[in-house]
Amino acid sequence: MKPTDSEMEILQVLWKKGQSSVREVFESLEKKDVGYTTILKLMQIMHDKGLVERDTSSKTHLYIAKISKEDTQHQFLDKMIDTVYNGSTSRLVMQALGNERTSQKEIDEIKAFLQNLENN
Repeated sequence: MKPTDSEMEILQVLWKKGQSSVREVFESLEKKDVGYTTILKLMQIMHDKGLVERDTSSKTHLYIAKISKEDTQHQFLDKMIDTVYNGSTSRLVMQALGNERTSQKEIDEIKAFLQNLENN
């Protein structure tokens, strides 16, 4: 199941912080244009969808991501490669590297990664 943009923001907090209350998630979100009750409702929906687990053993319910960051990134990337780049990974990579946001350190890491792929 593909999370919505709002759900992704919540998942980012849970992946970073681990098990958290709704209040902790709300306070960690960069966007402050939504209220606490909106975050609560979103997290309840995410629980119903199977995106998060909820521990109700104490007064304050705690949530944890049920889906991994890596699996979610892979799912989004596969969809983007298929729909935006017609299945071409090389087009995605060239577009990403040509956007002038890539640092020299990142380029060096990519070169090392490609070298490792060629050697294996």
